[in-house]
Amino acid sequence: MFLRFRQFDAYAKTLDDFRVKTTSGAFVTVISALIILYLVLSELIAYRTPLWQPELVVDKGRKEKMNIQFNVTFPKMPCHMLSIDIMDDSGEHTTGYTHDVYKVRLDPMGIKIESEKAKKLGDDTKGAELALKKQDENECGSCYGAKPITENKCCNTCDELRQAYAGMGWGMGDLDNFEQCVRENWREKIDTQSNEGCNVHGQLQVNKVRGNFHFAPGQSFQNANMHLHNLQSYLRGSDDGHRYDMSHEIHYLKFGPDPSTPGAKVTNPAATAAVTNALAGTRKMTDKSSTIYQYFLKIVSTELLPLSGNPIYTNQYSVTQNERTLVEHAGGLPGKLKHLGWHEREGRKRKGEEKMKINLFCLYIGVFFMMDISPMLIIYREERRSFTSFLTGVCAIVGGIFTVAGLFDRVVYRAERALKKKRDLGKTL
Repeated sequence: MFLRFRQFDAYAKTLDDFRVKTTSGAFVTVISALIILYLVLSELIAYRTPLWQPELVVDKGRKEKMNIQFNVTFPKMPCHMLSIDIMDDSGEHTTGYTHDVYKVRLDPMGIKIESEKAKKLGDDTKGAELALKKQDENECGSCYGAKPITENKCCNTCDELRQAYAGMGWGMGDLDNFEQCVRENWREKIDTQSNEGCNVHGQLQVNKVRGNFHFAPGQSFQNANMHLHNLQSYLRGSDDGHRYDMSHEIHYLKFGPDPSTPGAKVTNPAATAAVTNALAGTRKMTDKSSTIYQYFLKIVSTELLPLSGNPIYTNQYSVTQNERTLVEHAGGLPGKLKHLGWHEREGRKRKGEEKMKINLFCLYIGVFFMMDISPMLIIYREERRSFTSFLTGVCAIVGGIFTVAGLFDRVVYRAERALKKKRDLGKTL
């Protein structure tokens, strides 16, 4: 029975006495073994390394909030003049956003001077406190025709006066014309910061709809459903002749949760390598005050599903940049800025009463980030190869290398025999 079963043996053996071992065959065997070892190790590494498989679906989470982490430096703009505003297509407009935003004053060499949470110049300053102490408790500061924002219907500080004017859509012009600002030495504070720069960093929380957020000079306010900035101080420059501009450097700009933020849904920070930070290291320099920078961002929601741990929700984005400079008139004002008209108010000066005219302009100057939210969601699933595929690959490597090596050894062996016969034939002749 076993003798009949032997006829199925596909690997018939030859006697050892009929086997011929050569030096070339030994070289081929050693080289083949090294190649097999290298390829098997590569196959093992590939088997142990998980792969991210993309999947494209419709994004159903359109009513969510989205966090934006940013860090931007403006080397030629003082902190008190920078304003951060948020606008979106849902109708929500936020002017002078300060929550979770920090400003760092920088000297002309870019060295840190002071770091504080973003706030309007004059808030919680010693000047304002001293001014209130000097002021009679029963005295009610004038709002100069604006509607008061405080419960006591007074404007006792320069900041309260500025907010009241912003609520009316008015520009303040020269701060020396206001008793509160003179008492708090606002002009002196502004002059001391004229040659400084500013680093702005923190995070914003916006609706997950199309819109924009921007860094712009001057005080922002709403007037007749229009978003405006008072650009007089910015375009005029400082008293010592220093001109401001919107030169900037973007250190990072990310959309979505930060792995280091408490409460974020990220448990594996290493997996966040798929997050795009396309604008990191972007640097724009100019010497024109009327230069506009626009970044058009296409944001795509991304979900990472690792083999272990919780899902990671973040966003990727692509960017298109645009830069242009408005034509300036002889007076230094950009010619393309839309003039809204004149507003007259009573301004009180030290030497008497006189009328002032404040010129307001549409907001065109600044650094704008125009966000367009994609309706699609990219899902990356982390997958690992099966063990059977690993075995199949190893068998293919071993069998293929030995087969090719056997063919090569046979060719070399026959070539050696042919050369040997020719040599022997030559000797006999």
